[in-house]
Amino acid sequence: MRIALFTETYLPHINGVVTHVKILRDGLLQQGHEVLVVTADYQTHHHYIEGGILHCPAIKSKRFYGYGVASPFSRRRLKLIGDFRPDIIHIHNEFGIGLSGIFAAKQLHTPLVYTLHTMYDDYLYYVAPRHLLRAAKKLSHDYFRLLGNTATELTGPSPKCQEYFQQIGVKKDVNVILNAVELDDFSPERISPENKAAFRRRYNIPDDVMIACFVGRLGHEKSVDVLLNYWAKTIVPEDKIMLCIIGGGPIQQELEQQAKDLGIDSMVRFTGAVAHDQMPPYYASCDLYITASLSDSNSISMLEGMATGLPVLRRYDALNENVDQVQNGVNGYIFDSPEEMAAELRRVKNLTPEQLSILKASVIESVRRSGAEALANYTYNVYRKAMAGKSGSQQ
Repeated sequence: MRIALFTETYLPHINGVVTHVKILRDGLLQQGHEVLVVTADYQTHHHYIEGGILHCPAIKSKRFYGYGVASPFSRRRLKLIGDFRPDIIHIHNEFGIGLSGIFAAKQLHTPLVYTLHTMYDDYLYYVAPRHLLRAAKKLSHDYFRLLGNTATELTGPSPKCQEYFQQIGVKKDVNVILNAVELDDFSPERISPENKAAFRRRYNIPDDVMIACFVGRLGHEKSVDVLLNYWAKTIVPEDKIMLCIIGGGPIQQELEQQAKDLGIDSMVRFTGAVAHDQMPPYYASCDLYITASLSDSNSISMLEGMATGLPVLRRYDALNENVDQVQNGVNGYIFDSPEEMAAELRRVKNLTPEQLSILKASVIESVRRSGAEALANYTYNVYRKAMAGKSGSQQ
């Protein structure tokens, strides 16, 4: 099968969508499919294909994290995609390149698969002033309803995507395909004790302190402020548990000030942004992963931590309950209050070395089916449905 994957950003940029598309591409190639990745590239002024990547001219956007923004329409781009003769067009974003994929699917009479990766209602504050949020939300719902109704098949990493599409008036079913992780890259065996010791020295964390980490871009939607508030209410220095916030973002300084104002800055470390290829030692140096975010449809950062053996403490999320990455007592624990969070932290802190080793092994085992092969298999089945649906609609 020939598959064209459309994504606004791709390597060397790193974010959740890039990671998903890269792992999907790897899995599809391993299965013998032909794959063309179509992406925006602000460093080129002409379209060209190299290494299976179609680079499209774009303008660098300061508003969108320095990524490229491409025009949705280009005759040259359409010709190159037509020459590839895709059996499936799969869009992973909704802007210039995503619209280009929709246009190409229509012109080439190709089935269109659309993956919703982001719960955009939680991100509107990035682009709209507070007094315009209601209007922006209505416009975004109208836009995403159009995209959803245009696609032959819909996918998403969480039941939240189904709930979102239903809310905005799209009546199609969403194929839930959980996110994947590059298992080998985050194997704990690859991390030396020296690297772990260096991490603790860098951030002045004693050896007898347990480290709970959160990894992600620091925006309001990640609810790190909730973690800090919960921490201030229930954790004291005598617990010898530290919170490490790994990542940068627009509210990092605000969160650092919040920790100071709450009087917990001695128990919290902020690392700032860390390059993705440097992340394995960071995960491996910590003892567990913790998050209060309800905006993530299915967290790749959490999966990476789990691949390293970190049990997860996750705030209760009703919409993710049936397919949650976290299974109580198997690979982590769920909390729904400051007191429950503290109790679960202390539970992990008080495990014997043997008990902790068993838990970590269980965590790693729980993500063994989250690699490239599994992602490609699940997605290929959706492609077959899309092709069958497209041919059926043309009869």
